[in-house]
Amino acid sequence: MEMLESLLTTPDVSIKTAWKKLNDNGYKVLFVVSDERQLMGIVTDGDVRRWVLEEKSLLESVQKVMNPNPIAAQETEDLAEMKKKLLDHRIDCIPVIDLARSLKRVIFWNEILDQKASITEKMELPVVIMAGGKGARLDPFTKILPKPLVPIGDKPVIEVIMERFARFGAKHFYISLNYKANMIKAYFQDCVHSHIIEYIQEEKPCGTAGSISLLQGKLSTPFIVCNADILIDANYADMVRFHAEQKNKITLVCSMKHFPIPYGVVEIENGGELKTITEKPEFDHLVLTGLYIVEPELIRLIPRDQEFHMTHLIEKLRAEGEKIGVYPVSEKAWMDVGELESYRETLRKFQ
Repeated sequence: MEMLESLLTTPDVSIKTAWKKLNDNGYKVLFVVSDERQLMGIVTDGDVRRWVLEEKSLLESVQKVMNPNPIAAQETEDLAEMKKKLLDHRIDCIPVIDLARSLKRVIFWNEILDQKASITEKMELPVVIMAGGKGARLDPFTKILPKPLVPIGDKPVIEVIMERFARFGAKHFYISLNYKANMIKAYFQDCVHSHIIEYIQEEKPCGTAGSISLLQGKLSTPFIVCNADILIDANYADMVRFHAEQKNKITLVCSMKHFPIPYGVVEIENGGELKTITEKPEFDHLVLTGLYIVEPELIRLIPRDQEFHMTHLIEKLRAEGEKIGVYPVSEKAWMDVGELESYRETLRKFQ
């Protein structure tokens, strides 16, 4: 019953509140129900993402973004019928309702299979992991370990990153190295894994994109670039599909961050006269996470042996009039382990 409650919301809550709840529950879905628990609709992470991309307010009612006609099962149906609906519609869960549309329970795909499984789409793009930085924000840990080997639970963060991509079919990884490169190579030599790993060795630090120039002639498909200090809990296959459908040259994966100001904010005019006072305002902004989907022809735009950042590449593309896309994820979906306090918060999530 406690699990079911975490999947429910009422139609009067804001999209912002619903987005937070559907990320907190870990299932990336919410069922909108009336006070009598009648099923009114369903909201997924994708529904909210499309709303954000249309630049609409997150303070609107969740009714504005919900699907009012979700796939559902009657409580009289057997598991075989429910399984067929899950397969036919490629959905991870299905609400079970009675004739009055009262929500009785939610059936997940892994329950029917009696194992931890999901209908996961595959994307078999190569992944470039930028692992050459010194990790100054994690000092003093990184005086001993390179940042990619900082542990998350019983594994280093770089292995957690690679395992998440592997769930979506990624096999081929290029790891850009500089600082304490031999320690990272030694780790993968000693551990058991099924990844195909190639190393890109920077002779000197070349920024957040510079070492990608060393892949010239090696990649002929779109590829993913990921910083070695981020974890993103999202559907990577959906990101890739969005990138392809939008015909972007590069897609930036961005997190919606909430910034409350715990003070009254004052605006002035006319050289010192009070204009307005806003008590404890709150702001929401999309910020770069450090994950990108890139077309292979962009490699030629990256100079060799120079400090060059992803923002420089983006500025070049804007100057040339190329299409740059943004794929939003929620604040909860992005974990930045490259800074001490956020690293501690990530450890708490993994406990």
